[in-house]
Amino acid sequence: MRILAICGSLRAQSSNLAVLKAARQLARAPMEIVIFDGLADLPHFNPDLDGDRPPMAVAALRQAIGNAQDLLISSPEYARGVAGVMKNALDWLVSSTEFPGKPVAVINASQRASHADAALRLTLNTMSANLVEEASIMLPLLGRNLDAAGIAGDADLSSRLALALDDLGRAITGTG
Repeated sequence: MRILAICGSLRAQSSNLAVLKAARQLARAPMEIVIFDGLADLPHFNPDLDGDRPPMAVAALRQAIGNAQDLLISSPEYARGVAGVMKNALDWLVSSTEFPGKPVAVINASQRASHADAALRLTLNTMSANLVEEASIMLPLLGRNLDAAGIAGDADLSSRLALALDDLGRAITGTG
């Protein structure tokens, strides 16, 4: 089962990216987590460009989503809202056929990012995502400065993340 992980931060040392990398380390077969690294290549959303031949970066995002059974999103909060790069990516997906009905889990990497979490969930629901609530969790990483290995090696954080991945797997397979 292929999970596409999307990070809403472009920072190389992003906590959100570290969470997704830790999830990739913790995923058990047959789950495979692939991290999409093309958000920086997406042009600003422009409906005039969204036709039969969208920009290559947009086509790559849509193809990656089409090839995945589920999405795992982790995005920071900026100015009490969803990060611009994440919102831009979602705007490019509004008219796509690959996104609606796709199971989505949201991992919030900060206990203080409640505004972005709520806004992201609202946008995903508006886009007809199948939000998997039991797999959508908050990990208290604020101020901890952990990389992927540190998250995967922390008993509490890795346990929460592994349980979320198990819930996500059950949502995809329809078991449990």
